[in-house]
Formats: sequence, structure tokens, C-alpha cells
Amino acid sequence: MDADTPKREAALPPGTALDRYRLGPCVGGGGFSLVYRGEDVLTGQKVVIKEFMPSRLARRTASGQVIPAHPDLADRFRRGRRLFLREASTLARLHHPNIVRVLNFFGARGTIYMVMLWEAGENLQRYLHRHGGRLSERFLRTVFPPLLDGLEAIHLQDLLHLDIKPGNIHIRPGGRPLLLDFGAVHGFPQSRRSQPGQVLSPGFSPSEQYQPNGYVGPWSDIYALGATLRACIEGRPPLAADRRYEGEMLTPMTRLWQRHYTPELLRAIDRAMELDPLLRPQSVAEFRQLFPDGPLPAAEPAEPSRLHRLVGSLPWKRS
Repeated sequence: MDADTPKREAALPPGTALDRYRLGPCVGGGGFSLVYRGEDVLTGQKVVIKEFMPSRLARRTASGQVIPAHPDLADRFRRGRRLFLREASTLARLHHPNIVRVLNFFGARGTIYMVMLWEAGENLQRYLHRHGGRLSERFLRTVFPPLLDGLEAIHLQDLLHLDIKPGNIHIRPGGRPLLLDFGAVHGFPQSRRSQPGQVLSPGFSPSEQYQPNGYVGPWSDIYALGATLRACIEGRPPLAADRRYEGEMLTPMTRLWQRHYTPELLRAIDRAMELDPLLRPQSVAEFRQLFPDGPLPAAEPAEPSRLHRLVGSLPWKRS
């Protein structure tokens, strides 16, 4: 059974009208939202519609209204709804080719809906789950520099993403990435202040996000980006930062994968994933100086694998 199935049971049925949109099927969701395909009935444009529907805080009535699951949860539900609205308004003003484009957002049925442009492609997490990692260095060099551009645009707005991971990256044809899901978006000039209820993604969130008074900043997103790169190679999330903080060791990529990827790429991942935030690149600009740019060396380190047989000559997998 799909992990999203219990959530999808709470979804609105296809054909439901919301504002100027008609819902299609529910195609996924996380702990705080449901995601539907949809259509703008005025223009016929395909869209993706994200509904604030926190599974632990809310329930849907027979009439389709979203309400707190219990009166004691009402304050938390309203706070979450405000944060979801902030996510929508943040994305609506961020116009960048590598950041998901929000077309509209509105309130209805007791909750908030965010309407995004539908684009062909595949979620990076689903791709990794299907193929088991070991993505080619050519793929990594194609996808991650544009992601860095999008992330830098976020940081220039004095914002942090704070939930970068494969599941929040959409790959369009040609390897053109989109950064998704800004539900954890956070302003960082006041980042020493307490951050109750911070979103955590084990393996991708840095140690400072586990601490209520953790000093988050651009370096926190860089850790998550490095962890995402590592997952693209290893096919699984790295060791969680809280376990590393307690003393468990994470073997450096430069020791594990030196026969298969260039030293520059592996060093960049290891630096991004330093447990101590002060040892990481402090900005996207600093990380760019470490991340390999330009064409691969004449012979990319590679070994034939079953993955190559699965995808043929596509540049997505190690050859």
C-alpha cells in the first residue's frame, strides 16, 4: 500500500470545484498537506493544488470542511494555517526558473489552497526509490547548479528553505530542476531566536534544526543540499544529524566513493555536511567555489551497472 494512502482517504473527490479550479485526483501529500492535480476552468490550464490538511491536527467533515480534530488542537491548527498562508505568499513573490511557480492562493472550506503551475517531470525521491541511487556525476552537475541559483534567490530575500531533500525537488525534461515545498520557510536575520515546531527531515536536516535555539542560516540549507547530493549517490538518506551529534560516525564520501566520482564533488559534499555549522560553506557563493563546474574530465569514473541497463544512454545514471 502506498504510504500516502491513509492521507488520500481524507482527500476531496475529483471534480470538486474550488474558486475557479476543478480538482483532479489526489497525487500525494505529507504530514501537513494534500496535493491534487487540477484545472483552471476559465483557461483550461493544468495546475497542481496544495491543500493545508494536517493529519494530526485536522479532520474533514461530511460537507468537506476542514476543522480542528479536537478543540484542544484549535490553536495549533490556526497557527499551522497561518504558516501555510505565509508559504503561499512567499512563493507567489519568488519568480525564478528553478523555484516552483505559485499562480494563486485562497481560503475555502476552512483551510488554505495554493495553486501552482503544473510542469512535466518526475520527483527526485521517486526516481531514487526506483533506481537505487548512484546517479551519474554528469546528472549531478546538470541538476544542482540551477538548484543553487534558486536557493541563492531565496537567501537574497532573507529567507531559508529548511527542508531541502529529494522529495522536494522536481526534475523536468532535460534535467531542469524545481525546488518545491516551502512549508518550513523561515526568515534568518533573527535566526538565533527560538523556533518551536521546526520541520525536521531525518538525514537531511542539520543538527542546529534539532535544537529549539539552534542558529540556523544559509549554512543550514547547504547541509541539506549536501545530504541530498549524498543521497543521490548512495540511494538512501544519510545518517541523521542528531545521531551524529550523539557520537555516531558518518564515513566521508571521499573515502567511500573515490573510485567512482571526482574528488572535487566528494569534497564539496563532505564540506557541506560538516556537523559544525562554522565548518560548512556559509553561503551559496562559498559552496559554488567548491562544487565542480564545467564539463567532466575526459573519462568520467564509471563502472557498468544494472542501472545502466535499465536506462540505456540517458545521462541520469552512472554509465
